Amino acid sequence: MNVEHEVKLLIKEIQRLGKQGDDELYSVTFGVLFADEQCANIFEALVGTLRAAKRKKVVTYEGELLLQGVHDNVPIKLLKDSL
Repeated sequence: MNVEHEVKLLIKEIQRLGKQGDDELYSVTFGVLFADEQCANIFEALVGTLRAAKRKKVVTYEGELLLQGVHDNVPIKLLKDSL
């Protein structure tokens, strides 16, 4: 798995599914990302990709591990639009 490539794809998907806030940053909830069919086809391990993106300070969200159902309403904010 090429982590950089996956993170670049994640950036595009957050921009596609998210909405820009007053701070001009895109944000999407974990539930929207997880339930999206296109994302399901792209990401083998969405949670792992999100964690890698968070370590690279590309996205931010509360907590370490996001779980489907439990964390569906957790917002994921895109901090950078490229790597």
